Amino acid sequence: MYQTIDIDRKNLTIMGVKFSNLKELENTANAIGTNMFEGFKPTKELIQLYVDWKFGIVSEKDFLTKLYAIYGK
Repeated sequence: MYQTIDIDRKNLTIMGVKFSNLKELENTANAIGTNMFEGFKPTKELIQLYVDWKFGIVSEKDFLTKLYAIYGK
């Protein structure tokens, strides 16, 4: 089933998660869209976690720990 996600290029947000520039937003939106064809169901929490990891706010270890908490091992 097709699912849309809220992308606001004017305010640089995906599902309410703020991006620093349009290029980062579009790259992330494209990656999410590609993975959605494979069955990925994005959430605001997952997008925020990705952004935090990408910009060094969350370490790789914490990123993986949070992913395991969401999806299980």
